[in-house]
Amino acid sequence: MDSNFVDYVKICCRSGKGGAGSTHLHRDILTAYGGPDGGDGGRGGHIILRGNKQFWTLIHLKYRKHIIAEPGGGGGSSHKSGKEGEDQILDVPLGTIARDAETDEFICEITEEGQEVILLPGGRGGLGNAHFKSPTNQTPRYSQPGEEGKTEWKVLELKVLADVGLVGLPNAGKSTLLSVISAAKPEIANYAFTTLTPNLGIVPYRDYKSFVVADIPGIIEGASDGKGLGTRFLRHIERNSSLLFMVSCQSSNIYEEYKILLNELKQYNPELLDKQRLLAISQCDTIDEELIEELDKDLKKRMKGKFKIPYIFISSQSGYNIPQLKDMLWQQLN
Repeated sequence: MDSNFVDYVKICCRSGKGGAGSTHLHRDILTAYGGPDGGDGGRGGHIILRGNKQFWTLIHLKYRKHIIAEPGGGGGSSHKSGKEGEDQILDVPLGTIARDAETDEFICEITEEGQEVILLPGGRGGLGNAHFKSPTNQTPRYSQPGEEGKTEWKVLELKVLADVGLVGLPNAGKSTLLSVISAAKPEIANYAFTTLTPNLGIVPYRDYKSFVVADIPGIIEGASDGKGLGTRFLRHIERNSSLLFMVSCQSSNIYEEYKILLNELKQYNPELLDKQRLLAISQCDTIDEELIEELDKDLKKRMKGKFKIPYIFISSQSGYNIPQLKDMLWQQLN
């Protein structure tokens, strides 16, 4: 397993306390009893999330459990404001979602390079005594303390951004296809759950165009209830524009296997069924043309109503129909 891919972290954030306002009365060589000139305290440092496309994982935050921003400085004489506390800026990959750890309330989603969102605001600085001067109180000898910072636990989740998500049971040939159509080098072996982290590949297309494909770890029946790898990777599918379902031609029932995958997505999030869908029947180098024709007739009979989607027979090993598959994906995306 590639332990460098981290898509979930829980961190304790503490924003900076605001600086206290100054209680100062003006004094100089010519003034013995001047009026109030206390400045305001500086605000405490914020905790800020910033989108950075150079990052693709949250591993840099995995061992940084406490994020503490600097407090603001106190106000000074002559109406001088205190120094603002230094912000703590956390660079995160595009596709990162922030939630409150206790209430699970959605806070924000980072989708653009350089996008900044205040995750936890710093305390406001207190007002200096100059603000409290009035006709009835010419020399106020009090000011405001700074506002306390906040301490809250936050959860950061990464949803992989890709144009096409590969959806299939373990050993459907998803990783092999990704290795053939892109330069990605996922681990490939003949046993379940070879893929334990999402793999991204950039697929070159005609006229120097390209699109991004994500190989999502295998889904099994009951994944939405926590079986197998559970819902841990289903959230990555939410960010894909189009879904490529993959079922092996060796499956005892291609149509039923497709329905199992569709049902797991529906149980997790019904909105996933609104996405563009395409079915690829893989590993067709292991069967002959006659059997492919029979499977094709059977699918034409069964793929009706809400279960009707375009499908194609492919082989990643021999390259059978791979260019046509890329054409179909490109047409769906555009």
